[in-house]
Amino acid sequence: MLMKNRLVYVTAVIITMAAGLASRKYGEFLPQWIYDHFGDALWAGMIYFGVRAVCIHWGRVGAVLASVMFSFIIEFSQMIHVPWLNHLRSTVWGALILGQGFLVIDLIRYLFGILCVYIVDRFLLSQVMKS
Repeated sequence: MLMKNRLVYVTAVIITMAAGLASRKYGEFLPQWIYDHFGDALWAGMIYFGVRAVCIHWGRVGAVLASVMFSFIIEFSQMIHVPWLNHLRSTVWGALILGQGFLVIDLIRYLFGILCVYIVDRFLLSQVMKS
């Protein structure tokens, strides 16, 4: 049962990651507000699903709190400017994981993304895992 649940969450991570990358790559084909907001919301949603996959025994509320804390720490870390960290952020993977500049709106996007995937987890994935 735990392996099945973990597999569901790993699959959700992959789908969420693919959707987030697609929202950046194909942004010119999307409405501007989707391009502006969904990438960050999906990144935080991916973090939530990752927490659920790794910490399979945690409840949803614990995963929400851990995801919000992690996302906020990453965002606030963008105010720290030391050469090695700036160099890391200048790489593709560094920019995708750590971001590049602190924005308050990103905090709101993270909360929205985590709330949305929590709802998906609560009402959709929980049904998938029961079957």
